[in-house]
Amino acid sequence: MPAIPLSSALRLIRVGLHLLSGGLQVGLLFPVAGRRWRDALKRRWSRQLLQLLLIEIEAADPALLGIEKGLLVANHVSFIDIFAINALLPSGFVAKSDVAGWPLIGWMSRHNDTVFIERGSRKAAHQTQQQMLSVLASGQRLAIFPEGTTTAGDGVLPFHGALFQGAIDAAVPVSVLAIEYIDRNGSPTAAPAYIDDIDLLDCLVNIISCGGIRVRITLAARFLPPLQDRRHLAHQAHQAVAAALRTRGSSRPPQSRRNAAAIIA
Repeated sequence: MPAIPLSSALRLIRVGLHLLSGGLQVGLLFPVAGRRWRDALKRRWSRQLLQLLLIEIEAADPALLGIEKGLLVANHVSFIDIFAINALLPSGFVAKSDVAGWPLIGWMSRHNDTVFIERGSRKAAHQTQQQMLSVLASGQRLAIFPEGTTTAGDGVLPFHGALFQGAIDAAVPVSVLAIEYIDRNGSPTAAPAYIDDIDLLDCLVNIISCGGIRVRITLAARFLPPLQDRRHLAHQAHQAVAAALRTRGSSRPPQSRRNAAAIIA
């Protein structure tokens, strides 16, 4: 890895300190905070993190303001997607079980409305479904990335339908989000993409080195209960995201990538 410029190194240190401050908030404030306060903390902390990474949230789609509860479904480019969504719509997320063991991030996830899923076990899958049902039925927002992996943002992989079942069983709305990252020239950028053999530090350096990125989140579709079966729902959600990105000129056949995603569906 090339030497990191001093300005970028100092910014990375600030990002690290911000992560530590997030851990303190989760440990000290979340246990005594109500849902509204927790959501406000999530929103503010996520926006501050994006600012430190020189990522600007494009003017929010007004349609997003009406999403009070239900399942959020989005395409997946980067771990930054999580904070971009939380900056607008503080939510719980569905994550791989191994994330729970990550230093600091795993601890924060365990105490931050995360539903963990263990693959390869029907019993574990059933438990995940029940946890999702409980969260959604309580009126909270829960987000999934049903591609099951990250891409360069150059297209949308097929959506897996299994975790749509929670929304069907809870009879809650499904809001489909299209996420795009745009450089200073207004063109799609893959700088935030967490793909191939890139590690977390490299990804952060790529983002900071751009000197400014915009993230655009739009509501591609919304499905209200009663919902169709999960296969049809997954297909319709996929088509909606693909159409939204294609309209913006960001959708091409996606390249094959390793499963780098921490948050999955």
